[in-house]
Amino acid sequence: MIDLFENENTGGREILGPEAFILKRFALPVANVLLAKIALIQTLSPFRHMMTPGGFTMSVGLTNCGQLGWTSDRRGYKYSPIDPVTGNPWPAMPNEFLELAKSAASEAGFVNFVPDACLINRYIPGTKLSLHQDKDEQDLSAPIVSVSLGIPAVFQFGGFERDAPKIKVPLFHGDVVVWGGADRLRFHGVLPLKPNSHWLLGEQRINLTFRKSSPLNSDFLIKGLG
Repeated sequence: MIDLFENENTGGREILGPEAFILKRFALPVANVLLAKIALIQTLSPFRHMMTPGGFTMSVGLTNCGQLGWTSDRRGYKYSPIDPVTGNPWPAMPNEFLELAKSAASEAGFVNFVPDACLINRYIPGTKLSLHQDKDEQDLSAPIVSVSLGIPAVFQFGGFERDAPKIKVPLFHGDVVVWGGADRLRFHGVLPLKPNSHWLLGEQRINLTFRKSSPLNSDFLIKGLG
């Protein structure tokens, strides 16, 4: 099913919390450039399905770019400067990624945001992201900036406990979610994607998550993902 609603409700923002917003279609002007850069990044650090500490294989494929990349194995979750698959540093963060993240954060009221990590997730119909908190970055004053590309997804944005009530909102190609400050530690996730097709990406969704991790060392452990 083609996303017939992609061009509706363009622009503006949707409020999720005191310091949490969806910037509708904010990334559309640079979407094609982002996709071209992602294609290059995956030739250097391919998408992979990582193992959780509990021994489960993640359904969502992932890779990273930037000074640090988020990884997972049986020993735990961590940020590392080295791609464990290639043994090389993660690809550099493209300037277009950095400028988008900075401008989206500024639009949401978070000035001077300079991410050092970009997690790139690839979803297909049926895949999901379990509810989790991003809580172990060194500087929790920095926001999270999340960019959606491809088929729609339903984003869950909850409270400060896993079982707290949740807002469920659709995200479309080009939407950017920014949250920080009072909302920085809220649980969030993505419901299983429904079958769909996007005219550029086909049956997939790509998500870019920008964070300021700034770990003290390469084994900085991330304990919050579920």
